[in-house]
Amino acid sequence: MANNILTKEMVIEQLRKVMDPELNRDLVSLGMVKDVEVDEGSVKVTIELTTPACPLKNKIKGDVDTAIRKLDAVDNVNVKMSARVPQNKNISNSENSKIKNIIAISSGKGGVGKTTMAVNIAISLAQAGAKVGLMDADIYGPNVPTMMGLKELPIPKNGKLIPAEAYDVKVLSIGFLVKDGQPLIWRGPLLHSTIKQFLVDVEWGDLDYLVVDLPPGTGDVQLSLSQHIPITCGVVVTMPQKVSIDDASRGIEMFQKLNVPISGVIENMSSLELPDGQIIDVFGSGGGEEMARKYGLEFLGRIPLDPEIRVDSDAGTPIVIANKDSKISRKISEISSQIAAYISQVDLK
Repeated sequence: MANNILTKEMVIEQLRKVMDPELNRDLVSLGMVKDVEVDEGSVKVTIELTTPACPLKNKIKGDVDTAIRKLDAVDNVNVKMSARVPQNKNISNSENSKIKNIIAISSGKGGVGKTTMAVNIAISLAQAGAKVGLMDADIYGPNVPTMMGLKELPIPKNGKLIPAEAYDVKVLSIGFLVKDGQPLIWRGPLLHSTIKQFLVDVEWGDLDYLVVDLPPGTGDVQLSLSQHIPITCGVVVTMPQKVSIDDASRGIEMFQKLNVPISGVIENMSSLELPDGQIIDVFGSGGGEEMARKYGLEFLGRIPLDPEIRVDSDAGTPIVIANKDSKISRKISEISSQIAAYISQVDLK
């Protein structure tokens, strides 16, 4: 039977024993405990996570419920989960202060599915409830509009470009600004000014994450981007074959030289599953995981070689939209949550 000795302070003190598994600190010291209400034996509390894509959301909610129920005077517990993504400290003082975090998707060579990963990761973060933008910085192969099913930008306002939008993701690409099939033969200075325009002269609004699809390699665009805005973290996409691994290693070393934290490595096109269940390693296997181990990075996971990914991308409905419950979509969602969790650790250091 509840009595009147239960207090808000008792609840908060109990929640000091609940740890965030990713950040390894208690919820109270992290400032995640909000709106504690106590009414006799009933307790209502809001836990504000550092990302709506938190992979351990349900565990944290269960741990909070269990901890509060250990108080003798408690009859009923109502735990509400919310999220507020912290802003990267290096971005908060920049001219792009409405953007909280930038995720740069990189590969050492073309054809490894980097843009496909960037598009699906951006959509997955938006599906989790985050405010997301997607910037196609692959000047030489701007494929994001096709994959997102977009053809043009809205009319500019107040001298600024307005991103297009699809699947709750704001999108900007050089592909919107040139004619179909027109070759882009640009040198460094023009690349530099274009990247600056995409970051400064665009009305992105408030974004939790801006996912940037970098061109393959380690050239002018990557350097321009790093000079104009601090990247919160990089993600390296590779195929399992040795040639891709060698090239992707250069991307890792580029990020390291620019002092950009790397959330991990994705191995794309890792295997092909035939209708009879047989698995064929078309491009080898294990290369991405081995590279991650070599550099001391997180291995985020393998994405299989599947024709559906290509079909969905060509149709402008990425696989996390076209087949949200597929194994591949669930894996991409899991990878997106891992990236978001890594960013929370970077931002709270």
